[in-house]
Amino acid sequence: MNELFPIYVKMAQIETLLVGGGPVALEKLTAIYTNSPEAKVHIVATALTKTLRTFIKGKLNIRISERPFDPCDILGKDLIILATNNEVLNSQIQTLAQHHHILLNVADKPALCDFYLGSVVQKGNLKIGISTNGKSPTIAKRLKEFLQDLLPEEIDETLQLMSQYRNQLKGDFQHKVQVLNKHTEDILGRGAI
Repeated sequence: MNELFPIYVKMAQIETLLVGGGPVALEKLTAIYTNSPEAKVHIVATALTKTLRTFIKGKLNIRISERPFDPCDILGKDLIILATNNEVLNSQIQTLAQHHHILLNVADKPALCDFYLGSVVQKGNLKIGISTNGKSPTIAKRLKEFLQDLLPEEIDETLQLMSQYRNQLKGDFQHKVQVLNKHTEDILGRGAI
């Protein structure tokens, strides 16, 4: 059973540490910046690939420390992502993260993770996260592609209209929820999106 609690994090409001400078680090960083272009990330790595350097060029919210990891690197961090294949280092950082109550993701090591980076479908303001509980990123990727193709481009217009409608509603919270639920039921029932 998948007991993960899905949340959406305002990455621009927290500090993230990414340890590693290779292709996996680039994959993680791309996932972050595709979803949160203003995310604040500190990269610590002994070396960065040319592709990673190209990706971060001009991004002022990314800080680089080209050197080995230092335990002080976790200070002030809210989230840590490890993209190293160094099991000893990963274990050391996991212990530090637990001690300091910092959420940790270790690439390709579900047992060491506090959270996973799922596949994400995005159409305008609609964002759908897909999790397989770390069991099959390939299935998540295929579902992402399916949903991306299935959702109409006009979905963002519908979301904008629903936001305006919600703001115009009068009454208490419960009344607004009932009216909006009925309205969305009508929209989805007619296939209007």
